[in-house]
Amino acid sequence: MTSHEQQQPIQSSSSLHKVESYSSVPFLLSESTHVPSSAETEAIIEKSQINELPVDTVLVLGAGNFGMALAYHLAHHLNDRITIYARDQRVVDCINHDKVNPKYLSQIKLPDNMIATREINSEILKQHTVLLFSIPTQHMRSVLKQFKELLLEAFSSSFKHLCIFANKGIESESLKLPYEIIEEEMGLDFADRCVFLSGPSFAIEICEKQPTCVTVASKNIECALWAQRVFHSPYFRVYTSDDPIGVEVCGALKNVIAIASGICTGVGFQMNTRAALLTRGLHEITRIGHVMGANPLTMSGLSGIGDLFLTCTSEKSRNFTVGFRLGKGEALENILSSLGSVAEGVPTTKAAYQLCQKLKLRCPIVNAIYGMLYEEKPVKQAVKELLEEETGTEFSLYKNNLY
Repeated sequence: MTSHEQQQPIQSSSSLHKVESYSSVPFLLSESTHVPSSAETEAIIEKSQINELPVDTVLVLGAGNFGMALAYHLAHHLNDRITIYARDQRVVDCINHDKVNPKYLSQIKLPDNMIATREINSEILKQHTVLLFSIPTQHMRSVLKQFKELLLEAFSSSFKHLCIFANKGIESESLKLPYEIIEEEMGLDFADRCVFLSGPSFAIEICEKQPTCVTVASKNIECALWAQRVFHSPYFRVYTSDDPIGVEVCGALKNVIAIASGICTGVGFQMNTRAALLTRGLHEITRIGHVMGANPLTMSGLSGIGDLFLTCTSEKSRNFTVGFRLGKGEALENILSSLGSVAEGVPTTKAAYQLCQKLKLRCPIVNAIYGMLYEEKPVKQAVKELLEEETGTEFSLYKNNLY
């Protein structure tokens, strides 16, 4: 490839990859890419049905840490009934009678307008205008299959219902992002109206009303604006995006870099090394996202560098904790069995590695973490190989991508 040639984003028959071409300069859009102004967004709101919608009633699918935190926020913010779907009858009973979730965020006393159920049917869906998914990405396809007919009946017929997804990751078997899984299982029209929530937001800090900022992304700007209306408050600020692919790539891959950051800290490296790791990790995320059709600007936003910084620098992060304990010499099996909750970064690392192979992308940090998690490569050896990697041009979205 000559210095004048540029590698173009890989195109796919899926609508996922039908995007404008970006400039070869990282983080700069080409002149053909249009970013809506505030005035244009206001015009969209004026013409839309957003302000004519009924009072938002929310059904949360998933009673884990993040689902409970978002439900807790909405219960206080909307001051209306929030229903939580959980499979564990004990969890349902405790939420309804004791106002506590015994498994997740058990220290938080729940308000009276948070209730739980083990049943989802058409009647329950009709009683709620917003459905919020907060389930592991690896279970997402089976859940969509389970409720497909009910969802299509309730959420596809009009603009009176909204689906929001708060899960992050890449499906291990198919290497698909949540948007792609939804498109395959529910159809393109359904997927384009879904909203994806991401950003630097620890569950416990949401419940503590620590000021938090997140992004809601959708192909349909009216749906993104609706989700913004549902969640936005003075301490939970919500920004909209029309780049769900970029938001999902960031949300998934930051967990891989968080494991790397934990390892880095566990073996004793200090701030110079951690800063370098986060910066080069962001570059790998940007490179992968660009080839998949994401807007590179997304990587500099809340779902990108914002969530990356949070997840890679705090012991509250499950993925950072996995890496830290690996760096201290603990076996992965022991770490995962004692963690008590899902660390999405572990299966995402395998999927990210396979995705890089498929896209013919050179991502040394992803490769190193994969080697440690799945090839039993000693931490010291993986670190040594990473430090001996050949250097080159700092910004290389287009050049030197191929193996």
